[in-house]
Amino acid sequence: MSRIGKQPVPFSKDVTINVTKGNFVTVKGAKGELSLQVDPNIEIEVGDGEILVKRPSDDKRFRALHGLYRSLINNLVVGVTEGFKKELEIIGVGYRASINGGILELALGYSHPFFFVPPQGIGVEVDTKSSKNARIIITGSDKQLVGQVAAKIRSLRAPEPYKGKGVRYVGEQVRKKAGKSAGR
Repeated sequence: MSRIGKQPVPFSKDVTINVTKGNFVTVKGAKGELSLQVDPNIEIEVGDGEILVKRPSDDKRFRALHGLYRSLINNLVVGVTEGFKKELEIIGVGYRASINGGILELALGYSHPFFFVPPQGIGVEVDTKSSKNARIIITGSDKQLVGQVAAKIRSLRAPEPYKGKGVRYVGEQVRKKAGKSAGR
């Protein structure tokens, strides 16, 4: 039995869960509404304050899907109640971030600034007061979309290995290279 798949997904009273025919799961909460299409062979039981995910047999395919769908449904419940957050920090002389009219403007050492329009359901904030490096805080209820937006912003100027300049996740360790030797 899957260690993750057999665990129930707890949810509070303010969360509404609807499973339609064909295993289309819709979760509504304080932070919005999310939905997921689950494999029709996987059984979903909504009980009193918890959701159980069951598989029809011990076939390899169903064993793989069992824990996956339990985790995805848990992400839906956590997303509509608490939401998800990723933080990026910008390190480098002259590297800046600001928000103008809901559009994230990034100066990352290129000859032109980058303008990033966040997708619907994603909130982007810039915190320049916390430390000497600017922080970009990405929030939303969809875990996959929050991670994708953070990865896209990071890819605009990934941290380079010699000085460590660029956009990185908060707490990310960048392995630095030694650089050239001075002489022989």
